[in-house]
Amino acid sequence: MITKLIDVNVRVIEYDSDMDRVAPTGRPRGHIRQRGRSFQVIVYAGIDPVTGKPHRLSASTTNEKEAERILRRLIHEVEQQIHARTNATLSEALDAWLRVHAAEANTLAGYEANARRYIKPVMGHLAVGKITTQMLEEFYAQLRRCRTRCNGRPFVEHRVDGAHDCRVVKHRRGPGRPPAEGYPSHDCDAFGCQVTECAPHVCRPLSPAMIRQIHITVSAALAAAVRWDWIKTNPADVARTPKLPAPQPAPPSSTDAARIIAAAWEQDDDWGTLVWLTMVTGMRRAELLALRWYDVDLDGALLEIRRNYVRARRQGVEKDTKTHRMRRIALDSETVDVLRAHRDRYEAAARAIGVEPADDAFLFSYDPLHTRPCSPHGISHRYSLMCERLGIDSHLHALRHYSATELLAAGVDLRTVAGRLGHAGGGTTTLRVYAAWVTESDRRAAEILGGRMKRPGGSS
Repeated sequence: MITKLIDVNVRVIEYDSDMDRVAPTGRPRGHIRQRGRSFQVIVYAGIDPVTGKPHRLSASTTNEKEAERILRRLIHEVEQQIHARTNATLSEALDAWLRVHAAEANTLAGYEANARRYIKPVMGHLAVGKITTQMLEEFYAQLRRCRTRCNGRPFVEHRVDGAHDCRVVKHRRGPGRPPAEGYPSHDCDAFGCQVTECAPHVCRPLSPAMIRQIHITVSAALAAAVRWDWIKTNPADVARTPKLPAPQPAPPSSTDAARIIAAAWEQDDDWGTLVWLTMVTGMRRAELLALRWYDVDLDGALLEIRRNYVRARRQGVEKDTKTHRMRRIALDSETVDVLRAHRDRYEAAARAIGVEPADDAFLFSYDPLHTRPCSPHGISHRYSLMCERLGIDSHLHALRHYSATELLAAGVDLRTVAGRLGHAGGGTTTLRVYAAWVTESDRRAAEILGGRMKRPGGSS
């Protein structure tokens, strides 16, 4: 039974446990002290494995009986070793996990960005042992409403801190000195004056996919804390995250695809080749940029996809494919001719500067020797700008959708399409993303089968 000791002079109320509940130092395991109207419960919980200092659990209440119940609970948690063993914060857990986690450079960069932008500013100061499932779900709900976690009240997002003019106008003036009587009044909109002003805040929710990425980052860091015995359970394991919406690919129509190809060839032959190859193979951008000439078998009309090329921490990195599997794609005769012409242009450019062509050169590069690939963001921006000028709402990844949907609409079986796209799971992902086009192909299959059969007594 817990014994209560009261020292009226210093206003400290201690509760000594039985001898088997005494800390290794011989001091009482826990005590309660009164500060004003509040009762603070403090329980010794051993040595913090992170800091090497004494670790104590604490809680407070305004009710003395409740303080006694809290003391019993905390002592029980310490004795059963179900308490948090450290006061380390979530920021420290994230940093420690990122130091030891083995992943691709661009994946680690994504985790670091999630922690820096969203997690640390809100929950980084909290001890890992005090993070609850409810806290995480409320955090995700706030991000679903607004990525800045505003309170919903209107306010102005100021461009700079401190005192400033919210509206600054840079007037367009004619050349020469200002007139003696000053510039006449004018319509800024008509003259094209540059107006910069602080705009009212507009809530921009984070997408469910982004919130799930944030959850993965938090959950992985807390799982590491569990493995390291910092905490006993991971509150993120049971936290609910937003449901992902059903995929809705928007490939360009056949007419738009023809206009895109024509516009790409008009710009230059190398750019036309890149857009053509993306459209007919459905390769991912990173796979396309990682292609080297030894991956292309023009005589056998085959293309091997073994690597990705990505940018991480301002550096180019070649890494494994998304599914960690290589694949081979058959090429049609027209595409082989396109690639032969592309190879001829590369060889001519290399020999023009006195260098022999090399099979380890990249297919697509800004460099005449093709020693480094094009910038991933650069080609995406160029493609989007080209489509914008054509009046087509499209992005580079939409060409992958175009390749998949055209094949499915033509009646190519699901496993073959999945193999060309590099989808794992034997077509499960392909079916989930392109279900609408699979339905159209299935309808045509039904019409073919029905057309070959005759119903007794039916019309001939």
